[in-house]
Amino acid sequence: MTLLREMLASTGWIERTRELGLALRATRSPGGLMVVGTPAEEPWHLTAHLGDEARLSGLPQLAPTLVRWAPAPDAPAHLRVGLDRIERARRGETLFVVAEEAAPETLLERVSDARRTGTTILALDGGDAELAGLAHDALTIPERAPFSFDGAQHLVSMAAGEIGRRPGLRDRLARLLERVSGPHLTD
Repeated sequence: MTLLREMLASTGWIERTRELGLALRATRSPGGLMVVGTPAEEPWHLTAHLGDEARLSGLPQLAPTLVRWAPAPDAPAHLRVGLDRIERARRGETLFVVAEEAAPETLLERVSDARRTGTTILALDGGDAELAGLAHDALTIPERAPFSFDGAQHLVSMAAGEIGRRPGLRDRLARLLERVSGPHLTD
């Protein structure tokens, strides 16, 4: 995956996947990042990668909840989350729709309802204009992209877990104090 990122460095794709990855991190609490696909294609793989990134990067808000179309009643709790979870979505939560094919009308209606409650809507799609129109941020992977839709999912999940960040107020103040007081010398 690192080789792919190096190959794409001059294309703008890395920046776009980083933007979407950063948007995923804006979720306020663990479990508040919901990931949903289509009835034919649930984003298991991406959900697993986001879970790994949450653990490795120490970002609990990145721990995803896989929302399924028809969860088995006897499945483990984390695999029993159905579409009704989207109905309970609220401000501070994020709904990440991953759909290479056009999203079904049922999903688009639920996404629209969630958006009205203040839920942030993000999308990774294959060219669904309706879904992209509902999303606060969307990354569309065209047929002629230099990587597959699956490759895009890997790039976004890696970007979401990147530790590199802009310096905060504390970091900037520490640098200023060091400049004003001079370097710290040990005996």
